[in-house]
Amino acid sequence: MNREELGEAERATLVEQQECPRCRVPPGSPCRTRMGTVATVYHSVRYYTVPVLRSGPPIRVPKDRQPGKAWRVVPHLDPQPTAVDRPGDRIGYGRVSGRGQDLETQERLLRAAGCIEPLYVETVSTRHAERSRYKDALAALRPNDILTVTMLDRLGRNALELITSAQDIEHRGNRLEILQGPLAGMYDPRGPGRVVFTVFAAFAEAEREFIQDRRLDGLATAKANGRFGGRPRAVDEDTLAVLLARRRRNPPQPVTEIARDLGVGRSTLYRALAEHEEPS
Repeated sequence: MNREELGEAERATLVEQQECPRCRVPPGSPCRTRMGTVATVYHSVRYYTVPVLRSGPPIRVPKDRQPGKAWRVVPHLDPQPTAVDRPGDRIGYGRVSGRGQDLETQERLLRAAGCIEPLYVETVSTRHAERSRYKDALAALRPNDILTVTMLDRLGRNALELITSAQDIEHRGNRLEILQGPLAGMYDPRGPGRVVFTVFAAFAEAEREFIQDRRLDGLATAKANGRFGGRPRAVDEDTLAVLLARRRRNPPQPVTEIARDLGVGRSTLYRALAEHEEPS
């Protein structure tokens, strides 16, 4: 049976078979708002672990529960615990930003931690918004499953992505496991670790910015010391002196012939000549 085949009362009954992790109402009662009234829709974290209810629009609270009225415990049904007995699997996710980086180490650590196959790994730079394999990993999570990453910064590329990822896991009722780093261990986004996670997410983004700043400072220092990155100049000062001497011979030698003799392109010689003739 799928969700569409269930009536409103049947969906509500399935939802109310368990306590709501968000508003803490007991089994057998509708969700409530912060104002103490009956909610108009059930909190999704309450029923996301019920496979038949996971997809589709929010589930509305039936009219007989009196949405908008003062909330009170109403035993519409005998509580039937629906907690899944399966211990849950580890779903491994790994990411690098460039093709020259190493995914094999992350895969080895994820397998050693007990993650099941397939592992969800990808190469995604900061310039690309989509993380398709991360979405696949979330879709693979079942009740009680754990999303496992090797380091905190593998979960996201900036603080916003890290916090959003934690919220994704929270809404699904799953947990996050970090294998290495300052926040290594099991993480429950609904627990007291939420604040700590947010702080470390900000630290991860700050460290990335520090690395970028250090790289730019290093380039500036090298430039000030006369060291430049990239390929060496095709026409250095000595070669340019020979070129000018040949150009001033009587009769002058054509640039095409000089370029052939020096083994460089004609346009390269013209640029070198233009730089030499520019007023200082």
